[in-house]
Amino acid sequence: MAIASIAAPLSSALQAYQSNALSSFADLASADGTAPAGGGLPSVDFGDMVTKALRSTIDTGHTAEQAATKAVQGNGNLIDVVSAVSKAELSLQTTIAVRDRVVSAYQDIMHMAI
Repeated sequence: MAIASIAAPLSSALQAYQSNALSSFADLASADGTAPAGGGLPSVDFGDMVTKALRSTIDTGHTAEQAATKAVQGNGNLIDVVSAVSKAELSLQTTIAVRDRVVSAYQDIMHMAI
């Protein structure tokens, strides 16, 4: 359950960035429409951005499950199932890689001398 609550929003943000829909991380941060009027960097809560990305990963997994269920019932297309599962796998791998980097950064910070 904890992994599920961490998975989707990060994936959607990273997918949008990878698909060139967003040209920079500043665009990624302002993807929810909260760009500042002065043209500077938007003020977006990092936690909200991560939550949205993790929710997107979860949604991608649910989409893959639904496609697989339709195929098992005889109503789905095999190509759609493979595409959905591949997309879900990529989202999960991206989320795990980011999680590992965050944990590593946290451990590095905790080992710093003050």
